[in-house]
Amino acid sequence: MQERTETLRRRVARAVFRLAMAALIALLAVRTYEETAVALARANGSLRTAEATVTELTPHTQSGRSGGGQDGGSGSRFVHTEYTVGLRVGDGLKTVDGVPGGAAHGLREGQRVVAGMWRGRIVEVDGRQVWPGWDPASWDLALFVLYPLLMGYLIALAVAAAARLASVGGRARWERQDRSGPCLLGFLVAVAAVLVLLVCAAFGNGPAFWPLLPVGAGTAAALARLWVVVRQVRSRHRASLAGVGPDAPEDA
Repeated sequence: MQERTETLRRRVARAVFRLAMAALIALLAVRTYEETAVALARANGSLRTAEATVTELTPHTQSGRSGGGQDGGSGSRFVHTEYTVGLRVGDGLKTVDGVPGGAAHGLREGQRVVAGMWRGRIVEVDGRQVWPGWDPASWDLALFVLYPLLMGYLIALAVAAAARLASVGGRARWERQDRSGPCLLGFLVAVAAVLVLLVCAAFGNGPAFWPLLPVGAGTAAALARLWVVVRQVRSRHRASLAGVGPDAPEDA
């Protein structure tokens, strides 16, 4: 009875984990689509434009110090201001939060502006971007923190699916290391891609579709390695059937 209870607990834990991963992957896919679509729309000028009136311009100022040195100094002081911009577009009101001071500079309440919209959401005001993009101050932070886990999980799923397809119709036996090796290689390649993206982002060159790059690079490397493993497994299986493999009887 206790063993059955433990088995049930493991199954429930596995199901909860898979549901959580599916939800996070879906959220990551939606956010990647949104950011990529907005970036493309801004690049090719396909945003829908409409006349609008500024109805609200509320500043939110944060101040502090950047940290102290080893001598106990208080560090340099910083002041960061963002704005909440309200717009009347037609008969409706739209609000954009977290607008940087540079984008809000020169705006005033009652001013007539041209709003660029993507699927009803404000992206530009008079040609200046007010779309927050990938924002660590929002739910995106969870995606940033959990991205390595999601990345590894997606690579493992791709390897498992490819291995299953490769074994269809055959009786070759897959060992644990046959799949763990490609998964590990794919994860290491994906981590290297993440490091490259971090360097690019430090210079302001982070692409909107960045989540696709590490997963794509890691999956490609893992599947390439898996193809080599598949050939080894099939060769091992043929040798076993021929009676010359490690599982062959001694009098063969």
